[in-house]
Amino acid sequence: MKIFLSADIEGITGITDWAEADLSKPDNAEFRERMTAEVAAACDGALAAGATEIVVKDAHWTGRNLLAERLPRQARLLRGWSGHPYSMVQGLDRSFAAALFVGWHSGGACGGNPLAHTLSSSGVFGIRVNGVWATEFLLHAYAAALEGVPVAFVSGDEALCAEVQAFDAAITTVGVTRGMGAATLARHPADSIELIRTAVQRALTPPLRVQAAKLPARFYVQVVRKDARDAYRKAFYPGARQIDATTVGFDTDDWFEVLRLL
Repeated sequence: MKIFLSADIEGITGITDWAEADLSKPDNAEFRERMTAEVAAACDGALAAGATEIVVKDAHWTGRNLLAERLPRQARLLRGWSGHPYSMVQGLDRSFAAALFVGWHSGGACGGNPLAHTLSSSGVFGIRVNGVWATEFLLHAYAAALEGVPVAFVSGDEALCAEVQAFDAAITTVGVTRGMGAATLARHPADSIELIRTAVQRALTPPLRVQAAKLPARFYVQVVRKDARDAYRKAFYPGARQIDATTVGFDTDDWFEVLRLL
């Protein structure tokens, strides 16, 4: 059984401030360690369920956060960014039985995490897909669906986990942090590690209960920028149009074209 794992940091236990997600800041060291520990726990759970190969995509910021020597030897680590439209699930293809998302977070224009955003925390206020504010989970669950791969497990803030459960109750989730404005209430890190390990093992023990997401027949996308000048420039992307001062619209029946746009 071949498993794909995508790791972010804004949904790691207790993270509260942008300095803790920034490799250039001393506050990051603790959360880089926690990110690695939670990813390693998910890998251990996958191996206990029968995984024979795990590909881990470091999907936060530079793509160079995880401490490779602390992952199981069966895991291969994909670092950096190639520019492929699959972005946070770069490297995913039909050869994988399931995908795991560790350390993921609530989306832009949503609460639930002091660090909530979708793809960009600087230029993008939020992204709507078919009228719904989209999380990075939704964008990449649909990317996985293009390859016929189900998302079997998600860990992160409690608000995201509630959205994931509403999207598909068969996806196993572990909420490790609750956002309250600019504050967080988190589990003990050791409890998060144990919960992630056991939940991933349960989620991946055959037969898998979850299926790949069903893609809508058509996608109506609105990217809301924080700066009207950015929206003006971005609206020149082929097929895009400016809806209002800060919103760029794009319609297609091909989700890959949405990913290319984003």
